Amino acid sequence: MTIKVHDLKPARGANKRARRVGRGIAGKGGKTAGRGTKGQKARSKVPTAFEGGQMPLHMRVPKLRGFNNPFRVEYQAVNLDVIEASGLDEVTPDALHAKGLVGKGALVKVLGRGELTRAVTVKAHAFSKAAEAAVTAAGGSVEVVPLPWGDRRPPAKGNQFANR
Repeated sequence: MTIKVHDLKPARGANKRARRVGRGIAGKGGKTAGRGTKGQKARSKVPTAFEGGQMPLHMRVPKLRGFNNPFRVEYQAVNLDVIEASGLDEVTPDALHAKGLVGKGALVKVLGRGELTRAVTVKAHAFSKAAEAAVTAAGGSVEVVPLPWGDRRPPAKGNQFANR
């Protein structure tokens, strides 16, 4: 005998019938139907999200605005071709700032576009794998500068209204 879809039933006791309340005073859930006596919640037509006149949660939350991570870490990218063109032998965030290639106090990440033809010492906050391999292949050295906030999470950006 094959099982057909119309023969399928849940196991006995798996699906419990919902209690039908408010069907007369005989049996459980009669008369006041578990709502107690009087008061707004004992009556019908009170919206489920009603908060007693307070602005409801679904209206307090902003609509379709997304989320701004206050702890996001943003790096300024510097590619290998920019380092090659800069003519620096020791590349540091301060040296790049002096040349006008990055902003003051910016976190620098070295990326792998372009080629290096000479040995350069590069000190930056982060490196892509391709950039690290290219610098060492050209005979240079790579040094990761520690982030200004150490091993903790970065300080929060924005104000108290930023993520509301």
